[in-house]
Amino acid sequence: MKILLQSILVLGLVFNGLSLLAQNTQKINVDKKNLAVEGYDLVAYFEDHKPVKGSEEFSFKHESATYQFASKAHLNTFKKNPEKYLPQYGGYCAYGVSRGYAVGVDPAAWSVVDGKLYLNYSLKVQKTWSEDKSGYIKKADGNWPSIVDKK
Repeated sequence: MKILLQSILVLGLVFNGLSLLAQNTQKINVDKKNLAVEGYDLVAYFEDHKPVKGSEEFSFKHESATYQFASKAHLNTFKKNPEKYLPQYGGYCAYGVSRGYAVGVDPAAWSVVDGKLYLNYSLKVQKTWSEDKSGYIKKADGNWPSIVDKK
């Protein structure tokens, strides 16, 4: 049953990721307005220990993406050290990257591991990813350079 569930999850990720794979994968997972992580506050994952929707009022452009925060304090915290809060693999699904492709995420499916933020495609995928986080992280770290288009 576990293998069947994993196979179904992988197939779902593959089909949802095909359009991304047909294009060059951007370094940062953004929507059409260049908004990262669907506008969720990256600092909240670390300080509030939960996903919190950000606000346009507290927006900040970093590299090629716009990030939103729930408060001015979180915005200022991010500005001081963006690298500490940025999600791994450009905000793409950590499990998907471990399997060799980049797909979007559900901001509610997240983990902080060794001080780094990892996002997943869905809560079901997160459950699979959580069974061997260190193994999937190792695979994803190896896969990420060949997935992302280095422009």
